[in-house]
Amino acid sequence: MTDQNASGEAYCARFHHAIELVGRRWTGAILIALGCERDRYTEIRDTIPGLSDRMLCDRLRELEAAGLVHRAVHPTTPVQVRYQLTPKGRALGPVLDSLSRWANDWLEADP
Repeated sequence: MTDQNASGEAYCARFHHAIELVGRRWTGAILIALGCERDRYTEIRDTIPGLSDRMLCDRLRELEAAGLVHRAVHPTTPVQVRYQLTPKGRALGPVLDSLSRWANDWLEADP
């Protein structure tokens, strides 16, 4: 890790923004579910124990607004909505994999 960014500042606003975005409650789990081809709302919700409908809806909107997730509406009967990671969202895959490995190595499982 570096102590300072290129301008010599100890605080990096972009890094802080990234951590705040990805580190929000449930966001990492939603991104991982999407990366595992869970692309329908109910598939995502059912993959993540304890995730409420409202929270999933809020997080998907935030991820879409941040350009990490694309929401596609298919005009079928009934209407189907699918969520996909954008290239920007897929680029987080190695980051989430590294964080997952770190967690497995250094953190105890929840009781």
